[in-house]
Amino acid sequence: MSDSSVNVESRTSSQDKRWTIMAALLGTNTAILLFQGIEQENNPSKLREYALTIIAAAIPFQGIYFLIYTFLLENDGKLSEDMMFRLNLASSLCHVIAYISICGVIALWYRMSDMVGIAFTLSAITAMLLVRYSMKQPNQITD
Repeated sequence: MSDSSVNVESRTSSQDKRWTIMAALLGTNTAILLFQGIEQENNPSKLREYALTIIAAAIPFQGIYFLIYTFLLENDGKLSEDMMFRLNLASSLCHVIAYISICGVIALWYRMSDMVGIAFTLSAITAMLLVRYSMKQPNQITD
């Protein structure tokens, strides 16, 4: 197997993992909006409203991420380098905004209880650091 095929396989695997994470995040955010939106109508709260606003603002970016991902798969090898760069940049921006929606989830947990909010925040940060550390490729020394 050549080096280029290994890179393509690992890049595709990484993209599939990102797609799965984004799908889970989209499903979670949609469920939170539904159930917390009903609760907001029955028992209004400014903090819940701000949290739901953050989550709602992120959902279109999650949808656009899936459109970009599908477009890139369908047009693999057919796009110019400049177009690939712009689409990958847009995809990364959609990712960042989608992750910001977690701040809305954290705010909802804090509304329920300070203890639960702190525990969720610390565990979320720890989990993200663990994933980043685990996915980091070791520096390879070539002869």
